[in-house]
Amino acid sequence: MSNNPEQTASFGFRDVPEAEKEGLVREVFSSVAARYDLMNDVMSVGVHRIWKDAMVEYLNPQPGWKTVDVAGGTGDIAFRIVEMARSRGGEAAVTVCDINEQMVGEGKRRAETKGEGAITWTVGDAEALPIPDASVDAYTIAFGIRNVTHIDKALSEARRVLKPGGRFLCLEFSQVDVPGLDTLYDAYSFKLLPKMGAWVAGDAESYRYLAESIRRFPTREKFAGLIKDAGLGQVKVRVLSGGIAAMHSAWKI
Repeated sequence: MSNNPEQTASFGFRDVPEAEKEGLVREVFSSVAARYDLMNDVMSVGVHRIWKDAMVEYLNPQPGWKTVDVAGGTGDIAFRIVEMARSRGGEAAVTVCDINEQMVGEGKRRAETKGEGAITWTVGDAEALPIPDASVDAYTIAFGIRNVTHIDKALSEARRVLKPGGRFLCLEFSQVDVPGLDTLYDAYSFKLLPKMGAWVAGDAESYRYLAESIRRFPTREKFAGLIKDAGLGQVKVRVLSGGIAAMHSAWKI
């Protein structure tokens, strides 16, 4: 999508020209793609797996569903959706759409290793999905929407591709609510996390950006409002781990 050269977008704590953000984000994830899953485990001590399990359980995917998992990268959510549908006696088709070719490549390699053929992998923009109108039963995005240039456009695309009655579900970092935990979380995010990024992925700056981007993301209440403004209904918020993460759900009505 075209960007206004006079407008800016947040890239961590910096404001950059809109036209530059996509490329900067692409560089971040290209840099960490090969070790992205390992780094998630190290960063969260495995808690991200619990959050993703909770997301897919909350989604409650059914056999026969078609789902698009946006910013799905290495396939963590897609694999879970397919496995849960199979546990209920049927198949579900998932399209992973990620703007970063290296992340998609990692996902494809994982699928080949698993022998998983129910997932389609495509490189595409959350703001202009290569998905037909009203064609999917569910739209999921985990830890990706804060990286798009125009959140409102990404949400409008979610509504466009969902069938009437389709489910929207977003898992994203949020604002810590527990006194004391917020201080510890800030210290971890801005002092320890970049050092861990340098150690595990050889890239401190990318993980500094990831920490900063969380702080610039809208509050849960404001993000819920953006979802409503996009035309999705019955918006609900579920807080996880004292506010470190949150799930926003909605329906196309």
